Amino acid sequence: MVQTARHYIAGAWRDDGGALADSTNPADGSVVGQYVPGSVALADEAAAAARKAFDTGLWAASPRLRAQVMFDIADRLEAAKDEIAALVVAENGKLRAEAMGETMAGVSEMRYYAGLARSVRGTMQEIGPGAMSLFAREAAGVAGIIVPWNAPVTLLVRSLAPALAAGCTCVIKPAAQTPLVHARIMRCIAECEALPEGVVNSVNENGTEVGQAMVASPLIDVISFTGSSATGKKIMEGASKTLKRVGLELGGKAPAVIFADADLDKAVTELTHGSLNMAGQICVAAARFLVHESVAQDFEDRMIAAYRAVRVGPGADPASQMGSLIDTANQARLMGLIEQAGDEGQIVLKGGPLESGAFLTPTLFRIDNLQSRLVQEELFGPIVSIETFADEAEAVAKANATVFGLAASVFTGDVSRAMRVSRAIRAGTVWINSHLRLFAEAETGGFGQSGMGRLHGVEGLADFLETKHVYFEPGTVG
Repeated sequence: MVQTARHYIAGAWRDDGGALADSTNPADGSVVGQYVPGSVALADEAAAAARKAFDTGLWAASPRLRAQVMFDIADRLEAAKDEIAALVVAENGKLRAEAMGETMAGVSEMRYYAGLARSVRGTMQEIGPGAMSLFAREAAGVAGIIVPWNAPVTLLVRSLAPALAAGCTCVIKPAAQTPLVHARIMRCIAECEALPEGVVNSVNENGTEVGQAMVASPLIDVISFTGSSATGKKIMEGASKTLKRVGLELGGKAPAVIFADADLDKAVTELTHGSLNMAGQICVAAARFLVHESVAQDFEDRMIAAYRAVRVGPGADPASQMGSLIDTANQARLMGLIEQAGDEGQIVLKGGPLESGAFLTPTLFRIDNLQSRLVQEELFGPIVSIETFADEAEAVAKANATVFGLAASVFTGDVSRAMRVSRAIRAGTVWINSHLRLFAEAETGGFGQSGMGRLHGVEGLADFLETKHVYFEPGTVG
């Protein structure tokens, strides 16, 4: 396993920077390894290397090379899947099964976009006799990718893969909480002999200065960021100074709407997983249960039983059903929110910490105040509210009552209702009688303050491509 995470710039590993910093396991506080912090100077150097590779190299004009490199990366990621998943468990605290699922999703994503790399096409339009317009789809330039800690494999690859497929060169900033995971992925990338020098560069974080330098850099054309809405707004503000394109997948507050005719056994099974996956630290997690008043008590009783049965423990323990939070600071933050839920609503199942580690058992609470920050803000943990509704119109109104619109789910046996409600909910993804289904082929993204742009799918290329109009007058046959 990687013990020290270094930078990777212009095809070379770098260990210059500040004093080594520890990466710790949130489940027990042990030191997993160390990483070399980054700096503004290193971020600028990486941006210059990516710029040079884009401006003077043939990467953007070589779709077959791009596909070859990406298939090679995918093969190397798959070969290293056990090491990568083990590092995800150690640094992130999630379950081994979740870590392996995330790793293999990254492999799938890389292969999906490797296939698309050879399918980027433009169009032609005849304007008039002897005149035509050619519309080329060209790489946007240098892409800056800022990766969060909650899914450090998938959320890197789902930006990196379309950027590479489009012909962009890249500068990556991994999360400070998961540098060793990222370094192992970068090793897979660096080992690809056909990858031109400077196409992929990576600089570790040091506070926020590396990310800020990337956003400010005049050498970077696109920023792809996954994280909180608050940080996304700061990135937009910073990027405005150079008029960068920004792709943002931000916070969520996913409602799960349960109608009276829903299969409650199915709903409980789906929503236990959908709300507690990654300990609820995922932007599309089910965060609000909106339940028809006629089945609210029955549903609540079933969810309490399901939550109580969840075994919380270390991700490496096969018996664990939910892992740890990312750190004890977030554990303390969430404990404060649980107390607030008791003041503003009614707690029906109160979670709490384990004897050691950054663990927190699930909490379920009732609330009827739509203006409460517990309803309006992303809590990012295993804390879920229960709200009731009387009819379809009220269900939709409550589902749309926050500033977020990333994901939602609808549980009903009525197909027509499922379609009506899914169309009426303002969210980028709506699952019917399921929750938390994500695929490389299916676009995801947000409405409202959940972001802009799309990741996954063919549309995931759009953030990394420009359209160029070339006008030509070949004349007519005389």
